[in-house]
Amino acid sequence: MFSHQTKIRVRYAETDKMGYVYYGNYATYFEVARIEALRSLGINYKETEDKGVMLPVLSYSTKFFKPAYYDEELTIKLFIKELPQARIHFYFETYNESEVKINQAEVVLVFVDMEKNKPCYAPQELISQLKSFGL
Repeated sequence: MFSHQTKIRVRYAETDKMGYVYYGNYATYFEVARIEALRSLGINYKETEDKGVMLPVLSYSTKFFKPAYYDEELTIKLFIKELPQARIHFYFETYNESEVKINQAEVVLVFVDMEKNKPCYAPQELISQLKSFGL
């Protein structure tokens, strides 16, 4: 299993009238965590797109346990549990500063050949990197 952690500080504009992080902002937090996790593997998202492969979101689900608040530093833990084929599954857990899990999520992306506009297999470079983590 591959895992990676990203820290994100909640900005004032990301909170709602109740003082909680607005639920829609978590999708952005997870995107930041995905891009940083891939970068840690030597995979640059922009370069992947420049090579003709894009990764649109196929599905997104999340479950909330507790709110996050303005100026809290959140830890987003990302996990990849299986080798990708035409799809890649990302699992997330978000923790507050007290190390309490406040939500969990799963996001599935599909590799798409931009020229053909059809699903394709994950780049070999990514597969090779993930294999080094026992996947």
